[in-house]
This record gives sequence, structure tokens and C-alpha cells, in this order.
Amino acid sequence: MKNFYIVYNPDKDEDNRITSELTAYIESQNGACKAMDCYSFSACDKQQVTDELESFDCILVLGGDGTLLNVASSASHVEIPLFGINLGTVGFLTEGEITNWQTIIDRLLADDYSMQDRMMIRGTVRTGDGKECRKRALNDIVISRAGFSRLIGLDVYVNGSFLNAYEGDGIIISTPTGSTGYNLSAGGPIVDPKARVLLLTPINAHDLNSKSIVFGAEDVVEIEMGSRRFQKDETACVSFDGDTPEHLHVGDRVRIAQAQSTIWICKISNQSFLEILRKK
Repeated sequence: MKNFYIVYNPDKDEDNRITSELTAYIESQNGACKAMDCYSFSACDKQQVTDELESFDCILVLGGDGTLLNVASSASHVEIPLFGINLGTVGFLTEGEITNWQTIIDRLLADDYSMQDRMMIRGTVRTGDGKECRKRALNDIVISRAGFSRLIGLDVYVNGSFLNAYEGDGIIISTPTGSTGYNLSAGGPIVDPKARVLLLTPINAHDLNSKSIVFGAEDVVEIEMGSRRFQKDETACVSFDGDTPEHLHVGDRVRIAQAQSTIWICKISNQSFLEILRKK
């Protein structure tokens, strides 16, 4: 690959120093590149993203896992691989480290890399007044209590059949890629990111028997906001990969299923997922 689109986090790359160094080096190696900050990139609509990425071979993401998730969501409809260079802390998704960025660029320029196909999930929010909102996520879709509200009641259905009624702080529906994110913090299982499953993990459920459940990728999970004591006081919110949340009220539903589109992640390391997990 020779043409790189760089999306950088300006909060982590002060004065665009790293972005400028990468741009200069790529061009010195007869490559081409263009850079945009992650906030401007996420503000582009679907057609603008398509036009921006039309002539590029790869998106280089400079930031942390959050930056890569944001870019993946915006570019999920375009078949172009991503490679993350970590400017954050742990970084499960951002494989590269800023300390060896030149080696990374050399490997990519020489086509010395592999690619992993990661599943995404699609969430459809249906409100009581008939409105719909659809978004995709690479990591997770989280339904949680809003502000300082009490425990929320969530009724869960799988493939149309009632599963359980949960009371607690919320529910995480995660992909295998997102299993090392919020799902892990909430006590959910770690899953190899190449797998094709859906993970349901309750958040601080008010129940001694609430455990994570693993479903097949073809299953459809629906979660309805239920009423507990005072219906008018029941509020919650749903977020996609930690993005700006949508508010939920009693009777609203979120339908979650595997998305048709996937994300390609470039890999230059031969380390297995378990090796990376142990290292991180």
C-alpha cells in the first residue's frame, strides 16, 4: 500500500507533531497521504467519508482505542483497512506503538502485513412514538441508567423469546473485539476477536444469579426499557462504542444483531491474541 489517510486525535498529538513527522516520512518514501483530525472526520456524513477515502489504501489512526472505534464507526461502509498507532494507555485495538512508527510505516509500504476481519453489531432504537435510530458498533452497545436515576428494569428477548428481566445499572451487548473493554470491567468473558458471537453482560445486576451469556452471531437480542416503581421517573440511555448516548424511556426498545458490514484491521505482529492479552 502507498496511499494513507491519517486520522489523528489532536488531544494526544500536540501541535500535530507526530502527524507531521509521519506525513513527511511517507512522502519521502514515494507514498501519498492526507490528514484530518478525528473530530472533523466524525462530523463528515456518509457520502463525505466515501469521497474522502476513495483513493486511499489504508487509514492510519493516531490515538487510543476510543479514536479507532470512532473512525471505524464512521468508515464502516467503506472497504478500507485500519491500522492504529497507540498514543493512549493500554490500547488493545491500536497494535502499533508510537516508539516504532517508522518500522510500522516501512512494513505497510512493503505490503508486509496481514488483515483480520472483525464483526460489528447494529443497534436499532425504537421509541414509543414510532421513531427509529440505527447505528453500528465495533466494540459494544451499552444500555445504562441515566444520571443519578435508580436501578433500571430491562426485559431481554432473544429471537423473539423472553429471556429474563434484569434490574441493575444496565446491560452490555459486546462483540468479541469489545470483550476486553467495558465487558471485561463488568466481569464478562474474554473472547478471541476473530470469533463470531454476541456477549450479554449485566452491569451491577441486583440479582445473585446474573451471569454473562454468550449467543451465536446469528441471534437477535431485543432489550425493552421496563417500569419498576414510578414509571415517570424511569430513564436510561443507550450508547454505541461510547458515543453520544440516545435517551430511553419506558417501553422503548433496542434491537441488536450482527451488522452486514465488517471492519478490516491491519496486523504486522505475529503475536497471538493470548500473547497480546498477557502483555497488555
